[in-house]
Amino acid sequence: MTSTLPTQTIAPPRTWSPVLFDLDGTIVDSASDITTSLTHMFTEMGLEAPAEEVLRSYVGPPLLDSLRMTAGFTDAEAWEALNVYRDHYGEHVLRSPVFPGVGHVIERLHAAGVPVALATSKPESMARAVLDHHDLSRYFTVIAGASDDEELSTKADVVAEALRRLEDLDIDTANAVMIGDRGYDTLGALANGVPTILVEWGYGGPDEAGDAIATVHSTDQLRNLLLG
Repeated sequence: MTSTLPTQTIAPPRTWSPVLFDLDGTIVDSASDITTSLTHMFTEMGLEAPAEEVLRSYVGPPLLDSLRMTAGFTDAEAWEALNVYRDHYGEHVLRSPVFPGVGHVIERLHAAGVPVALATSKPESMARAVLDHHDLSRYFTVIAGASDDEELSTKADVVAEALRRLEDLDIDTANAVMIGDRGYDTLGALANGVPTILVEWGYGGPDEAGDAIATVHSTDQLRNLLLG
């Protein structure tokens, strides 16, 4: 379901480079595939699956943390559930479509010489498979995601890792910007001194837009904001 984030006015135009993208809810429309696998996971754990709106709250933040804090699982239960989820979701991850127009924005950024990076809490190996499947990996200078052992999982840590890899390639990150759909993206980027532009086609709500520098309702708006 498309959210209704209030459109804000961005500060005077500037050159944003590099551009960091979230994956779920920003590049790919994965919510239904994720919630289907979550429903399977709860059932396999012998529990009744929460309502759809609760399941959607799991999309974005590290799942292991959500299983502990939202579902109330112990550490052992959370890891068992995570493995059940990954086994099921791994069979469906490539089904999620790219949001219309997003691939074109990424391609345009690449063509303009703007470094593009992925910063997602999804496991990096899985995120790379998604981008490969949609023929988007070639436009990304860096692909950063969570580690399989969840040692690297928070958005703040993943953004920091993406920036570190960009800097290792001698790319100036002083004017970096994050493109995401949830307040979780904004907070993780801000922890690294990076502003965020939120997209309305994702899974966030109006209450998540407060710390973003702008929200956009279309990929044309996003392209114009980034490239003029």
